[in-house]
Amino acid sequence: MRKRFKAGEKGISRRRFLVDAGAAAACAVTSRPGKASNAPSGAASHVDLVSVEAGPGRSTHSFIPNRALGTSIDILHSSASPNSTCCPNGAVDELYVESTIKQCLSAGWGPMTYRQNTELQMAAWHWNQHGTWSDAANKQGYFTGSAEPADFLRHSYGYPLPHSGNAGNGGSTNEFSRLTDGNPQSYWKSNPYLTSRYTGEDDSLHPQWVVIDLNKVEGINAVRIAWANPYATKYEVQYWTGSDAMDEPTKGEWNAFPRGIVEDGRGGTVTLNLAAEPVEARFLRILMSHSSNTAGTHGPDDPRNSAGYAIHEVYAGTLSRTGEFIDLISHSPDSNQTPTHCSSIDPWHSESDLNLRVGDQTGFDLFFTSGVTNNLPAIVPIAMLYGTPEDAAAEVAYLYRRKYPVAYVEMGEEPDGQYILPEDYAALYVQFAEAIHRLVPDAKLGGPVFQGVNEDIKVWPDAEGRTSWLGRFLDYLKSHGRMSDLAFMSFEHYPFDPCTVTWSDLYREPELVSHILEVWREDGLPENIPRFITESNLSWGVDQAFVDIFGALWLADYAGAFLTAGGDALYYYQFFPWPVFSGCHGWGTFGMFTAGPDFKIRQYTSQYFAARLINLEWVKPGGDLHRLYRASCDATDADGHRLVTVYAVERPDGMWGLMLVNRDQENAHTVKIAFRDESEGRDGFFSGPVAMITFGQEQYEWHENGADGHPAPDGPPVTQTVSGGSQAIFTLPRASVTVLRGKAEGLVSHP
Repeated sequence: MRKRFKAGEKGISRRRFLVDAGAAAACAVTSRPGKASNAPSGAASHVDLVSVEAGPGRSTHSFIPNRALGTSIDILHSSASPNSTCCPNGAVDELYVESTIKQCLSAGWGPMTYRQNTELQMAAWHWNQHGTWSDAANKQGYFTGSAEPADFLRHSYGYPLPHSGNAGNGGSTNEFSRLTDGNPQSYWKSNPYLTSRYTGEDDSLHPQWVVIDLNKVEGINAVRIAWANPYATKYEVQYWTGSDAMDEPTKGEWNAFPRGIVEDGRGGTVTLNLAAEPVEARFLRILMSHSSNTAGTHGPDDPRNSAGYAIHEVYAGTLSRTGEFIDLISHSPDSNQTPTHCSSIDPWHSESDLNLRVGDQTGFDLFFTSGVTNNLPAIVPIAMLYGTPEDAAAEVAYLYRRKYPVAYVEMGEEPDGQYILPEDYAALYVQFAEAIHRLVPDAKLGGPVFQGVNEDIKVWPDAEGRTSWLGRFLDYLKSHGRMSDLAFMSFEHYPFDPCTVTWSDLYREPELVSHILEVWREDGLPENIPRFITESNLSWGVDQAFVDIFGALWLADYAGAFLTAGGDALYYYQFFPWPVFSGCHGWGTFGMFTAGPDFKIRQYTSQYFAARLINLEWVKPGGDLHRLYRASCDATDADGHRLVTVYAVERPDGMWGLMLVNRDQENAHTVKIAFRDESEGRDGFFSGPVAMITFGQEQYEWHENGADGHPAPDGPPVTQTVSGGSQAIFTLPRASVTVLRGKAEGLVSHP
């Protein structure tokens, strides 16, 4: 359930954030003549100590900037709202121009990841409009794009699936469930690739299900199911006891109704008297384990039409003593319908299902030739949840035949948000990996591309009581001897809930991003598998927090903390400029620029300047190895929050780069730097000239004015050269990011 653009959930921020208790009383500093200090006159004379755990063998991690510090593109819309349903091609034509791309590249990000949005729209992706239909005569069925390079691919589009069982999801408010749409001819159908014909496993190991959310607790003792073909011959009707069955899956359990177990289903429309008296429940589930394998409306010629389960319509409510069925479900092909969720969806569709209103996925030829990839290998996606193995393999083969630089291939998009169970995702993963590697043996595949979460992904317990999504996915790969198909693990990072962010949330980011890496380790992810955050920003809903100085401080903390904790690559969301739009507490935008409705860049946001400090000042841009070391500052507030965070990198040019984030909204802090080498029992220090680059509240302040909001001052960072030395001090202005770069004396060089 991607929450980025979900209606009514747009984002957060305040023009003046709340200040943590004690922050205003934190130590301030004075300027010392001849030293690296620019403290305000009259400030106190306290100096905080920054300790860098340097020396041979003390590095926590290493990375190469043009592999580890990246950005991303996503579906493109054509107006000031990211929910635009008009004219998708306009955005591509406006954005893919040399001047805009050049400005976007100036932020210094290296590699690119291509986000796969049609999966979130519950749509099949035609990455190539040229290809073949399984039912060619009627231009319908299962589409496979052509692997042979021909026409230049400038655009690609989504085809919403006609057999969907989801009432919208986090990425789409345009779709509806066929289970409660009131149309007796439409139907939901499960994914045929999750049946024994394709998994090689008994269907009971991949039971399919639909969940009905009545929105409130109701008394239920009857359901009516209008089966389509193929139908379930064995199934259970269950009710949930607990809280939210979908979003809190470990806080309750499914229970079969007393008369809800069916062993000899025969299809048709069946009414089940589930219990003598109504059972109080909000969530109902139909769990299907054996199929009739009878051909559906698309005929018997393609075996996929006979595989899985299909339902025209579901009804739930009560049976009166006289046998009258009282239905509590709202049946409507729009947002008024009773919500349902399903285990999977058949990717069958037709040419007429094309929907140009939902936006444009950039064509691969445009993506790789326009310059946005920075001439570096990119991460590309394949559509897996709503695609076919043959189509995915053809896509990867196409890219290799074009000789485009592909670093990795992401398999699907946000399966946790689509509520797919880990064993089902893993079964698809194995099939798609086999198909891709048959054509491109060297392709490096990975996933599962989790939503931006801060804790382990939990699912309904299996027969052994296991609830960790990633743990069970890894167990499936291990038990099937397929761990070699997992070349990387990827997830998204959107740490803060929209509409609730306050300034003190800055203190949480380093712990949140390092904690989630530890969670993946505890789930059993091997240390030799790289961890990538392939999409990230401070929240999935956007407004003024992104363009305020808050956004810059968050970005610096996030990048430094993730890499120091062992993350291997991060991708900032997003590369292109967007128009500003309204959020909970002001107007803002994802990204590094504000733009008008024509997508022309108007001004830089705070995250643009932070990106330049990270990519062009803290590290040495390019393909050389950098080593990270743990560092800390003893400046804290009355509640123990660290007011200054420090990220230390040993650069390949012999320089040390320290990125210091002063999260104190009101006060500057003066610090002294100590490079601690325990092996030698001594401290090092910056010597000679030290480059000091600072960007903060003094250089940038956002002024709210709706769509015409703007920063004043609006940058750039302040750059100066100061003197090092064992007694040198450096003043960090309030609410700022500062990079110190220079040589350290008194340290043994790293071999």
